[in-house]
Amino acid sequence: MKYAYKSVLLAAAAVLVCAGPALSADKYVIDTVHSHIGFSIKHLGINTVRGEFHDFSGVIMADEKDLSKCSVEVVIQAASIDTDNEKRNAHLKSADFFNAEKIPTLTFKSTSVKKTGSGYTAAGNFTMHGVTKVISIPFTYAMVKDPQGKMRIGVEAALTLNRQDYGVKWNSVMDNGGLLVGNDVKIELDVEAVKQ
Repeated sequence: MKYAYKSVLLAAAAVLVCAGPALSADKYVIDTVHSHIGFSIKHLGINTVRGEFHDFSGVIMADEKDLSKCSVEVVIQAASIDTDNEKRNAHLKSADFFNAEKIPTLTFKSTSVKKTGSGYTAAGNFTMHGVTKVISIPFTYAMVKDPQGKMRIGVEAALTLNRQDYGVKWNSVMDNGGLLVGNDVKIELDVEAVKQ
C-alpha cells in the first residue's frame, strides 16, 4: 500500500477516535498497511459499487484515560481512489467528480468526541471537493499491545454522506427517472494506529 499525506473520514478515519485539546495525550500514527478507507454507492439504483482510497495518513493524539481529550487529523489523496476499473477511476478523478488534479485531498480534523451508547461519536470538520462541513462519526474503539510491545489503537466506523452536499454533482437521469449514480455514499473506516 502506498504512502501519502492524509486525514474522518474520518475517519477519515482512527479518523475519528478522538477530538479536542490533548495536552497529556500520546501520539499514534495511522498504520496504512493495516487500515482501510472504503466506500460504496448505488449504480442504476439496483446494484452497489465499492471502492477505496489507497493513499492516506493521519495522527491521533490519544489520552487513554479520557477520550474526550483526544484529537485526530487525517488526509486522503483523492487521486488514490480505486474501484477496480481504470476507466471508472479516471472519471472519478476528473472534474466531473473529485477534480483530483486541482483539489488533491480530502481531510478530517476532529473537534470533539463523546461517549454514546456502547461506542463513541466524533465530530469534526470534513473537507471534500473543497467544501467543508461538520460531520459526526459513530465509532468503536479498542487498544492493545502488539507482539513487538507497541501499543495500538483500533477504530471501526461507518457513516453516510450525500455527495451533492460537497458539490460532487455529476449524474445522468435514466428513462425511468432514476439516477445513474446514487447520491448517498456509505463510508467504512477500519483504522489501526501505532503509538510513537
